[in-house]
Amino acid sequence: MKAFLRQKRVASLIKEELSHLLIEEIQDFISGLITVTRVEMTPDLKTAHIYLTIFGGEKEPTLRLLERKKGYLRKIIASKVKLKYNPLLIFSLDPSSDYEARIDKILKIIKKNEK
Repeated sequence: MKAFLRQKRVASLIKEELSHLLIEEIQDFISGLITVTRVEMTPDLKTAHIYLTIFGGEKEPTLRLLERKKGYLRKIIASKVKLKYNPLLIFSLDPSSDYEARIDKILKIIKKNEK
């Protein structure tokens, strides 16, 4: 139970710091808006899975940019979040926004068919 709570606290800290970093350091290099939707830590706190939503921009070039800047982002996070290990950052797109859009589309079709 304690380990799970620690994972959540560390994930929250990393999400907050990474959100600030993306706004201050990365936002100028891309055309869209990046949002960190959630961060999940492995039980050993050595890996952070970071889920992003990208609005109004190209998704693949943005992910490639983040992959290139990963070392820099890890270094800054390590200086702000004091942990025994500096977690490896794994970026991926959050599928929940696509899922929500699909549900909205289905609900509109159902509503249209009811009329």
